[in-house]
Amino acid sequence: MPTLHVCPLSRLHETVAETRASHVVSLMGAGAEIERPASIVAERHLFVGVSDIVEPLEGYVLPATEHVEQLLAFVRAWGRESPLVLHCWAGISRSTAAAYIAACALAPDHDETTIAAALRQASPSATPNARFIALADDVLNRRGRMVDAIRAIGRGAEAMEGTPFMLQLNGC
Repeated sequence: MPTLHVCPLSRLHETVAETRASHVVSLMGAGAEIERPASIVAERHLFVGVSDIVEPLEGYVLPATEHVEQLLAFVRAWGRESPLVLHCWAGISRSTAAAYIAACALAPDHDETTIAAALRQASPSATPNARFIALADDVLNRRGRMVDAIRAIGRGAEAMEGTPFMLQLNGC
């Protein structure tokens, strides 16, 4: 069964090794330098240069539809034969949003609320970036259900860094 794994940058190499992931999504500031794990070939690593903001801020990259579309294209091309790791700086906002978006995209018939509840159970600190979620909701034509589901789980527990976790894609 395919799995998504989320972690902070500080745990990227460890998480890839432990999970034997074949694909990685990095959601970091546009100029960030990421050392790709040696086991991940370049074609299986997506770098999305975006800031963790929800409103325009000078000097930062606001999440946009193009970022969601990059993520969706990469996730849909992933063969699901081995795990996919998603990470951002802290493993709390951008990466948890991307994992939720991926789960909704790969399981179009699954209820958004159930997926959001699974996210919260897997990660008490998950606080998905609201702008990413709203953009994906539009792209995936979920009619506000993704936004509502994430709003319903609320802000995650305060943490400097998220603990790595797995989100299982049942039935995908």
